[in-house]
Amino acid sequence: MSSRYVRVADKELNDKHTAIFNELLQREDNQVCADCNRKDPRWASWNLGIFICIRCSGIHRSLGVHVSKVKSVDLDTWLPEQMENMIKWGNGRANSYWEDRLTDAIPKDTNQMHSWIQMKYVQKRWISSDTIPDDPSQLPIKVKTAASMPNHLPMVPFFFF
Repeated sequence: MSSRYVRVADKELNDKHTAIFNELLQREDNQVCADCNRKDPRWASWNLGIFICIRCSGIHRSLGVHVSKVKSVDLDTWLPEQMENMIKWGNGRANSYWEDRLTDAIPKDTNQMHSWIQMKYVQKRWISSDTIPDDPSQLPIKVKTAASMPNHLPMVPFFFF
């Protein structure tokens, strides 16, 4: 197989994945970060099947790849099995599982998000079953929107001197 054929095939696959991402990110449950509810998430944890913002992506990376495998929606190349997991889950189904027994408010303070995300995915504080479902299509889709969630993190301006 020539390298030109591989490049063309890779481009075609990447274009297909881009179209799938565009469709997935139009779903109401995927329009905000799965953790902090910020609008327009452009990162994802493909093994968890969630879309997250850049700030939460850094927290997920710090958890280790045994917990969360983070990629950019726009900058990285995706494998078909990674895409399948994103299609299978999405923020709504994932939050139905990971936040099933959540009664606490999502922290407003950026400094508390690391602990909250660790409680959610490492300590599994709010799950109702220790077994992650093989078929998440049976889970309800939990929709959170930035406008309907008063506890989303505020934008913090960055000043460069």
